[in-house]
Amino acid sequence: MNEFVVMGVSGCGKSTVAGMLASRTGGIFLDADDFHPPENKAKMAAAIPLTDDDRWGWLDALNRKLRSLAAGERTVFLACSALKQAYRDRLRDSLPSLGFIYLRGTKELICGRLRSRENHFMSPALLDSQFATLEEPEDAITVSIDKPASDLVEEILPLIGRAE
Repeated sequence: MNEFVVMGVSGCGKSTVAGMLASRTGGIFLDADDFHPPENKAKMAAAIPLTDDDRWGWLDALNRKLRSLAAGERTVFLACSALKQAYRDRLRDSLPSLGFIYLRGTKELICGRLRSRENHFMSPALLDSQFATLEEPEDAITVSIDKPASDLVEEILPLIGRAE
């Protein structure tokens, strides 16, 4: 398995952990937020939840990017919410070995993190809708985010066969 989606609700640490995993393994880091069209970012900044119709093109673009990198030698870590099973299925299309790493945390912990963010388009007001949408994965590596990101990375590396 050379491609992983680091997933969870906004504020759980997806980008931080995926970036650290890529750095530690010599892999590639992708942030799904960079693939959102401007209209999606504007909706989220206005605290308007995205619909499935808003997400399909974005998920397809992410899948194309993952497929383009799948034949490479480097492990890919995509930070992406992937809240519903249908979204994960869309990401996994033609990538049967795509792995998921779920960063699980309480609403209280994550809300505190979101409130402390600066210059991010995701409004903390959308956290309730994200938890309402979340379908916890059954086929993912699941780690609790109640520890520092560096500890999470140390926990994850052996689980993905990248222990050093």
